[in-house]
Amino acid sequence: MLTMTATELARNFSRVLDRMGHTSEVVTIIRNKRTVAKLIPGAPVVTAMEAFSDIVGAISEEEGEAWIEDCAKMDRALADELRDPWA
Repeated sequence: MLTMTATELARNFSRVLDRMGHTSEVVTIIRNKRTVAKLIPGAPVVTAMEAFSDIVGAISEEEGEAWIEDCAKMDRALADELRDPWA
């Protein structure tokens, strides 16, 4: 965790933001020897492949195929229930 005064932050704001973007470090802002704020970095950017990488192999191929079939049945059931309101 980085600690700095409000004046230091004001003078180096762009650099502090760059550092937070690279290190995901929390910055504590001090004014008159008291903590007045904390800057918390946003969530890191994750691609879809990274987000779902731990799912691969979580279910068997048979379970996956059964799930796909169930989804298709639900789609057909919903399509049968839906009607065109202007017909």
